[in-house]
Amino acid sequence: MIEVEIVGVRIELPSNQPLVLLREMHGERHVPIWIGTPEASAIALAQQGVVPPRPMTHDLLVDVVESLGHSVVSVNIVAVEDNIFYGQLQFENGTTVSSRASDALAIALRAKCRIWCADSVMDEAGVRITEHDEGEDTEPNPTVDEERELRRFREFLDDVEPEDFDG
Repeated sequence: MIEVEIVGVRIELPSNQPLVLLREMHGERHVPIWIGTPEASAIALAQQGVVPPRPMTHDLLVDVVESLGHSVVSVNIVAVEDNIFYGQLQFENGTTVSSRASDALAIALRAKCRIWCADSVMDEAGVRITEHDEGEDTEPNPTVDEERELRRFREFLDDVEPEDFDG
């Protein structure tokens, strides 16, 4: 398994299809996952630190798990078949529960747990976003680095189609 982090969520035009982008923590590859609009909103809100006045579904699930004395210790992206990504919640007692990848990622942000991607998923769906910018600072500050990453992601998305990930 490869540890990944969520880079962000974006709506792809002209299809208006949201996707979430994962990036391996110690490498160059990214995994784009097309997701539903509610899950995209849930992920984006959590990334922005927005706390709704009443718990949304993913908040509720994490609250229930914690109220029962358990915790989600990791989220795993375990498989991709026909462009459908499969997730899994891992609990502290070793129990795992199957999940849609998008729901698992929304829960990971709320549970503040690590996210792992199976090597086979990274090998099949992972892409490298190449460096297009010349003359950049060798040690950019985090804000500049994040902006550059987002710009490269958008450039990548301009040319990618879901069919590009067919086996």
